[in-house]
Amino acid sequence: MATDYWLSKLMYDLGDPKLREEYRTDRAAVLTRYKLEQAVVRALETHDINVLAPRVNAYLLRFYYQYSGVTDPEFIAGLRSLPKDYLHG
Repeated sequence: MATDYWLSKLMYDLGDPKLREEYRTDRAAVLTRYKLEQAVVRALETHDINVLAPRVNAYLLRFYYQYSGVTDPEFIAGLRSLPKDYLHG
């Protein structure tokens, strides 16, 4: 799967504390600024790593999960849930 430019841009942009706070308080408003597929929007809402991971750089994914308030153990469990060929392929 190819990298999703808009998802990557969102995750990169959330490095800005002001945008990150806005995302926490009104996620829907922030998401309208990015051309995201509905499946990606749903994955962001549910933290579905199986949908998000193949679409972005691993570092952006990690930062996004930190910004979203997902704990390290939850993030690691999500990584472990990925298909084995994704992690080692």
